[in-house]
Amino acid sequence: MLYSGTISNETEVVTAIIVGISLLMALVIITLLTVFVKRKNKLVSEQERAKATFEKELAETEVEIREATLRNISWELHDNIGQLLALAKIQAQTVKEHPERIDEVVEIIGTSLNELRALSKLINPEAIKSLTLGQAIQLEVDRFNRMNFINASLVEKGETLTIGPKVEIILFRILQEFFSNTIKHSKAETLTIIVDYNNGLHISAKDNGIGFSKDIEASGIGLSNMQNRAKLIGASLKIDSVLEQGTCLEMSIPTHKIKTHE
Repeated sequence: MLYSGTISNETEVVTAIIVGISLLMALVIITLLTVFVKRKNKLVSEQERAKATFEKELAETEVEIREATLRNISWELHDNIGQLLALAKIQAQTVKEHPERIDEVVEIIGTSLNELRALSKLINPEAIKSLTLGQAIQLEVDRFNRMNFINASLVEKGETLTIGPKVEIILFRILQEFFSNTIKHSKAETLTIIVDYNNGLHISAKDNGIGFSKDIEASGIGLSNMQNRAKLIGASLKIDSVLEQGTCLEMSIPTHKIKTHE
């Protein structure tokens, strides 16, 4: 009887241990699952917030590009084409007394038509979406040279990469902001842009203007906004400026980031 009671007690102890271990394992599993679900929900929430932030920034960027496009069209119509047509009108009024000037009138009108054709590429603000990044930059370069704002040039290196349209729009807007600062503030004579597609995407834009100090850099002129947009698409952005020597923008984005946000 004593032996039987001992076995019974041992069985109860073993059973209790097994039950205890089972409950402990169940508790550990439940805890791990709870932590996993919370982390997953947090990650999903962060991803949704990041996506919402990106889409909001993209929408604002598209609006800025439209506004910049309309301003550019207005400037060209007034400062360039308007002056050409005014000159053509003046010349035409003297043709009766000076028939030889008809050739000059024809030439001026022809130039005006060419300018209008170039301008027509900017009329549709959505046109950027159908262009490669290089083509969009080239339109800006052509406009700067046409308006005598600055002597601008673009060099592309390597095989052109297919860039996600949303990433491309933000890259283009960052460059537009840099170009605008160059033309408005730098007093530069030249602007050189290099787009290198080798081992990812690397973009540099350099002017030979007066540069700016670190104090001015900290206070704005759109530099922090450019940094934030670059960060949004996973690009690195660095802007160096030396007084009386010019300003240089360096921007890089890894290959695996180029087609994101499509």
